[in-house]
Amino acid sequence: MLLGRNELTGEERLSKAVVKIMGHPKYVALAGVVMIGTKTIDESIPTACTNGRDCKFGREFISNLTDAELRFVVLHEEYHKLYRHLDTWKYLWKIDAMIANMSMDYVINLKIVDENQDGFAVPPKGVLLDERFRDMDTAQVFDILYEEQPTGGEQGNDPEGNESGEGDGQPSGAGGTGIAETDEGRESPTNAGFDEHDWEGAESLSEQETKDLERDIDEAIRQGALTAGKAGGDGSRNFDDLLKVQVDWRDVLREFVSNTCVGNDYATYARPNRRFISQGVYMPSGISETIEELVLAPDTSGSIGQREITVMLTEAKSILETVKPNRVRVLYWGSEVVRDEVYEMHELDQMIASTKPRDGGGTDVRCVTEYMRENQISPSAVVVLTDGYLYGGWGTWTCPVLWTILDNEHANPDVGKRVHIKARDM
Repeated sequence: MLLGRNELTGEERLSKAVVKIMGHPKYVALAGVVMIGTKTIDESIPTACTNGRDCKFGREFISNLTDAELRFVVLHEEYHKLYRHLDTWKYLWKIDAMIANMSMDYVINLKIVDENQDGFAVPPKGVLLDERFRDMDTAQVFDILYEEQPTGGEQGNDPEGNESGEGDGQPSGAGGTGIAETDEGRESPTNAGFDEHDWEGAESLSEQETKDLERDIDEAIRQGALTAGKAGGDGSRNFDDLLKVQVDWRDVLREFVSNTCVGNDYATYARPNRRFISQGVYMPSGISETIEELVLAPDTSGSIGQREITVMLTEAKSILETVKPNRVRVLYWGSEVVRDEVYEMHELDQMIASTKPRDGGGTDVRCVTEYMRENQISPSAVVVLTDGYLYGGWGTWTCPVLWTILDNEHANPDVGKRVHIKARDM
């Protein structure tokens, strides 16, 4: 006699679901990602959650799910890991935690439903599904839900916790749903989403752990591609769409500059802290007087053209109008730094019209760090635009660096943060 789902322990059912997913032809490419991190049953978790590496599942929650529903929940958490949601969309969480959580879930859930018309994975009651968000990424969904809030976007903002925030305001058009909370104030499974997102857990990972996780996911994706290709079938044909991380480089640039160049030297009530407004508390926000300089370093060795440079500088300028560093330095480079342009805060409006890129010859980014050291340039951060085909490695940096890499998905810097750009996306 076969055991029913209630006769198996939660651990056994979870293990069974993971094995089924890894062995299914359509998810063979995902197997390496599924193996990353731990999967545990946690009595304190009302539903399920992940910190981007490890997944936890509530015992009572999964006991009420069918096998197909449990597979849906496991896939949901794995997609959060695959798409690096808790890193990629951190800046959205800091704006409004509830809306960030909902936006990620809308995108994931539509994908899993589309993949499982055969009933292998079935959405449990209460998941977020809305056809109007089809073919959108998380940022696009976030923008819509944020604008639709009756309170103008301040409701549910709680970036210090794992839950979706407080308050009874809800986005219109989101299935007519709000947050149902338990006696402990934690989120229950409703149409506002059935899982939690452990943002604090993600932030608590050390820098080395974060780099290791990114490397492990990249390797799992590459190995998954090989396995899917050999296996053929739907898993092979759909692999690119399944595992391609859809991240707008502009969002990454915005997050990097905003997070790197905002300090807390002192507080001001002139700009209230939005995190506390939804709680009816008027608190000051931290601002900084130490944002002296940001360096933009376009590679002009040949593959980066005027159009790409102009687009990047235009996007950077729009962000800098908010961050307002005292100085922006543009260093054009190839085998050496061939042009050094400095724009004070009041000159940013003229940056695009005034800049004069110069051919830099070869491609050795170490010339940038050497130039900065020789000229005692100590910026708050550096944003590099390059094709990633470098001589001599990625250099040694003494400040945060963001690599915006054009048309070279295989480039993997060993220092700093990176985002890949396709020329057609610029």
